Amino acid sequence: MSHILRAARASDLQALYEMAKSTGGGFTNLPPDRKSLSTKLERAADAFGRADDKIADDLFVFVLENTETGDVRGTCQIFSQVGQKWPFYSYRMGMLTQHSVELDRTFRAEMLSLTTDLEVSTEVGGLYLHQGERAGGLGLLIARSRYLFIRNHRARFADKTLAELRGVIDEAGGSPFWDGVAGRFFGMNFQQADEFNAVHGNQFIADLMPKHPVYTAMLPETARAVIGIPHPTGRAAMRMLELEGFAWENYIDIFDGGPTMTARTDQIRSVREAQDGTIRRVDSNLATHPNAEKMLVAHGQLADFRATYGWVVAEDDGLVMDRASATLLGVDEGDVITHVGRW
Repeated sequence: MSHILRAARASDLQALYEMAKSTGGGFTNLPPDRKSLSTKLERAADAFGRADDKIADDLFVFVLENTETGDVRGTCQIFSQVGQKWPFYSYRMGMLTQHSVELDRTFRAEMLSLTTDLEVSTEVGGLYLHQGERAGGLGLLIARSRYLFIRNHRARFADKTLAELRGVIDEAGGSPFWDGVAGRFFGMNFQQADEFNAVHGNQFIADLMPKHPVYTAMLPETARAVIGIPHPTGRAAMRMLELEGFAWENYIDIFDGGPTMTARTDQIRSVREAQDGTIRRVDSNLATHPNAEKMLVAHGQLADFRATYGWVVAEDDGLVMDRASATLLGVDEGDVITHVGRW
């Protein structure tokens, strides 16, 4: 394993821009706009450099680097607490049940209500991996490393964590959900609204979005069919979230109708199962040890945080770790690492 997840730097701007151009749209947290990406990196630098250990309006940006080539092959982000600068809007799917005595019939109407229920939650997002790297567990490495960072800086994050999955986008780059709902009120197509949101934020939603519930029966079938459905490329991400303990509680994205998954932060599987241990010995041939287990391992605080896969053996007096992954993490005997099993 030559890949490592680390804090993003200003020098990663070009790599992030190239990835942003290849997402195919609807990827709000990774806009193909250099100025926006540069602002994100500046904000992340402030977050990684902040000394006081409390929740603030932080954004942490990470990249996956192939240390053999120096190439950046993926990225992810953590927002410490959404809804601090401007409202964090979602649609919540609900049901209104009414009964007619005269007709002796019960009617159940499904509706979408605009809500800010998920404000003050931590958000994990912006996960992108080059297509050529989508094997060997690298997607899980990026995704799960975020939870180890949260665990090891727990005071900086909220008690609930959310993840927005991109919704269904058609071949032309449009959103059936946007066209059937919000597009009717905004005078712009999905791509224009998504780009505007990525660069300027979503305050225009508060200004223009109707506040009354939307009955789904009044929407075109194309819009109803994609409510709560992830983009085909996001189905694996949804399964990873479910394995971590996230669930869909009927919240959807106001732009493309994709599902918003939520979990109690301390109950996220990687947070709950991770352990700290002191390295007793570093072994160059540990992979051949009968008790060696390949684990997700991490070390370092804030900008020095790193995570990768490594071979680990737990013994009574500490951990034995393979030389290659110890080198990637920059650790040696006597250092403390965080480790959690692969699955």
